[in-house]
Amino acid sequence: MEPLAYQLRPKSFDDIIGQDDLVGKDGIIRKMVDQNKLMSFILFGPPGTGKTTIARIIKEKYSMESFSFNASSDSKQVLKDIANSVKFYNRAIVIIDEIHRMKKDTQDFLLPFVENGSITIIGLTTENPYISINPAIRSRCHIYKMKTIEENDIFNLLKKTSVNNSLFKDVIIKDEILKFIATKSGGEIRTALNMLESLSVLKGEISLDECEKVTGMKALRLDSKSLNYYDLLSALQKSIRGSDVDAALLYLAKLIKLEDLDIIIRRLSIIAYEDIGMANPQVASYVYSACQTAKMTGLPEARIPLASATIILALSPKSNSCEAAIDKALADIENLAEFDIPSNILNREIKGNSKLYKYPHDFPNDIIYQEYMPKNLRTHKYYTPKETGKYERAIKEYYEFANKVLKK
Repeated sequence: MEPLAYQLRPKSFDDIIGQDDLVGKDGIIRKMVDQNKLMSFILFGPPGTGKTTIARIIKEKYSMESFSFNASSDSKQVLKDIANSVKFYNRAIVIIDEIHRMKKDTQDFLLPFVENGSITIIGLTTENPYISINPAIRSRCHIYKMKTIEENDIFNLLKKTSVNNSLFKDVIIKDEILKFIATKSGGEIRTALNMLESLSVLKGEISLDECEKVTGMKALRLDSKSLNYYDLLSALQKSIRGSDVDAALLYLAKLIKLEDLDIIIRRLSIIAYEDIGMANPQVASYVYSACQTAKMTGLPEARIPLASATIILALSPKSNSCEAAIDKALADIENLAEFDIPSNILNREIKGNSKLYKYPHDFPNDIIYQEYMPKNLRTHKYYTPKETGKYERAIKEYYEFANKVLKK
């Protein structure tokens, strides 16, 4: 019998969940296909978001001949065979799975075919292509990011499937169970459907305990309807931010009882940077080490390094200057017009005239005035140091000195 996830794999763009920007009514990929103007592109995003499905639908719907190539397992010869086959067609689609693993010599072989339009690439990857893919390939492709599927969309799919699919005729699956699966799937439709399919081995009304056993996923249990799991995480962070170590330990203890180490570790790790930051930068390394120890030992021993991390975070001086600084810079990137990097720090200009750039290490105190900021952003400042910790007080002194030298 075909797995449920395979049975329900979308057969058209209308069936794809959560990717309307790409394949919805006004989606760019849908327009390419509808207008017979397919261009090379790379899809990147988490597993289970529909990358392979979109490629398969294009392969089935589009009039061009199509081939598949897996960059992690197929050799360069496979691509050569595809290229030889393309000679018999005007144009062809090549779907490249795990395109970030494509070797440079394989990319070099492919480039002329992409350049002259005889091959149209559809690249699939979970990695950020701006980091993991060779610029030569990347510059010849449009890049589209797949969205993480929302829990509510996954819940609705599970609800529809559990009601309409004959696989579940002998079981009763309440919304509580479906919401649990949607949450635990991590935004992956395939994972959610696999977990749902596992419930078909049961009979009658399914309890949360039975669901836990069959799916192998543990539920987060709270003994009070007034308590929300994410409220506890928020309370932990706010208590640490407010330097109330006893309150922080109370909420940590409750979270430990729920036995989900990963989410506690993620929250403590970001607190080290968001709320402590430059006031005590060494704490980030301490917290990382404590969290790694907690993961390695597991519960109940993990409670000790987690408590240690919580105490040092709560009793450290606080500063959110880093978060505030990057958010200001991001706001400028989002809202302002384009800017030009000053020519004296632009490599292509320096190659023509090495005197343009003043190497700071050749000057007293390793600092010298020259233009770094784009002209239209010269007056913009992002970082404002605080004085709650010794380290940031020292940083502030150098910051003020540097600003004088750089005439800000």
